[in-house]
Amino acid sequence: MLIVGRILLGFGIGFANQSVPLYLSEMAPYRYRGALNIGFQLSITIGILVANVLNYFFAKITWGWRLSLGGAMVPALIISVGSLLLPETPNSMIERGKNEEAKAKLKRIRGVDDVDEEFNDLVTASESSRKVEHPWRNLLQKKYRPHLTMAIAIPFFQQLTGINVIMFYAPVLFKTIGFGGDASLMSAVITGIVNVVATLVSIYYVDKLGRRFLFLEGGIQMLICQIAVAICIGLKFGTDGNAGQLPKWYAIVVVIFICIYVSGFAWSWGPLGWLVPSEIFPLEIRSAAQSINVSVNMIFTFIVAQVFLTMLCHLKFGLFLFFAFFVCVMTVFVYFFLPETKNVPIEEMVIVWKEHWFWSRFMTEVDYPGIGPTTHVEMAKGDYGSKLV
Repeated sequence: MLIVGRILLGFGIGFANQSVPLYLSEMAPYRYRGALNIGFQLSITIGILVANVLNYFFAKITWGWRLSLGGAMVPALIISVGSLLLPETPNSMIERGKNEEAKAKLKRIRGVDDVDEEFNDLVTASESSRKVEHPWRNLLQKKYRPHLTMAIAIPFFQQLTGINVIMFYAPVLFKTIGFGGDASLMSAVITGIVNVVATLVSIYYVDKLGRRFLFLEGGIQMLICQIAVAICIGLKFGTDGNAGQLPKWYAIVVVIFICIYVSGFAWSWGPLGWLVPSEIFPLEIRSAAQSINVSVNMIFTFIVAQVFLTMLCHLKFGLFLFFAFFVCVMTVFVYFFLPETKNVPIEEMVIVWKEHWFWSRFMTEVDYPGIGPTTHVEMAKGDYGSKLV
């Protein structure tokens, strides 16, 4: 019965990760799309924090694990009931031929009457999507190469930051570096608080500073912290894993670095790993591409969780250097290959690919009515991102 429950839970998580980011990106005004979409990640971080707090107290009860496991039904009920109250997106209405209702809905959620330009973009995108009979097969077409690359690379890199190692096994890590049983759970609560606060920072700045800035800053911050943690643990534990008497102040220093690392992830790869894929896919492949994004994320979440303890036993402090290497690679990848998507309407996102220094070679056969002599993406000197002008 427990196995069946976990399978159903997995389906529920997959469906939520598939639909919620896309729903938010389609509903949100493009100028505030980043902040509103990251509300999804904020809910996750708050859930992690609440779970850590409850586990801290449930650990003192013999049958507390039952409460921890059963408590998962509370957010599940909230999602289920809340979904019944949510309106359809204008994109979805247009797809089903309800154009007038879609236009009225668009006026309501935008709060203005002049929505003709955005509505026409949605209709154009819908007409293009109707011509696509096999979205999965079309993903392999040359013009969708940038989208397919991001649908695989972003969730892959997100899990290889090592964040799930920290969040899944925080009590084990903190106990290993010298904290007691209760103190280790309390340290996990502290990282949960950092996670929530840093996500709020991301909500505030994502539409001001842009996605690329947060990706790059967060990557550099995580890289420095992982190297620092590796050095701290390596100096005390060495390769035999025996630290002797570990000073409390030393363990606190490690926790501080881990908290700085968590904050770097929480305002960059954490929320942006869901935001960017949900806003870059054209309507005709949006569902298929997002499902690949979610699948890659879940697969590598599972792999990292399964091999972590084995890698920790063999690599010791080198485990943090392992993840630091991938953080370095993903930061370079973002700098060169990810265009800026801030303030670009979701149905006009093709513009940023057509003007990108690398991806434009795959977009030669792509045309869009909105692209003309007065609408283009200007590349800033020395910057591989882009901005709509």
